[in-house]
Amino acid sequence: MAESKTLRKPVFTKVDQLRPGTGGHTLTVKVVSTKMVLQKGRSDGPQVRQMRIAECLVGDETGMIIFTARNDQVDLMKEGATVTFRNAKIDMFKGSMRLAVDKWGRIEVAEPASFSVKEDNNLSLIEYELVNVVEE
Repeated sequence: MAESKTLRKPVFTKVDQLRPGTGGHTLTVKVVSTKMVLQKGRSDGPQVRQMRIAECLVGDETGMIIFTARNDQVDLMKEGATVTFRNAKIDMFKGSMRLAVDKWGRIEVAEPASFSVKEDNNLSLIEYELVNVVEE
């Protein structure tokens, strides 16, 4: 049990490589804009729980995508900030892709990036349709 584990270096993904239904992505992006979608508090338990959801437009030099920030993640998503998502996944919302980081992932504020965001390639504007293929 005393053997040391060697940690793998993360493989960074670019925004234009994201596909529906995939996960485990590590990417560094800039926050373009943040919009609060839902903010409500619940006081039915011993402690007051507040639920916050914000849609943040994030991107790198290859494109942009909407990131759904939940609760404490909202505070990290300031406009102009550079963040690194670890173990991010793609959720589908009304036929379009959304980037999300759940409890198995992590968001870290990174050093300001030198790239400029490619704003004419928004992957969240592409609508996907689920097609069931029946093999005979």
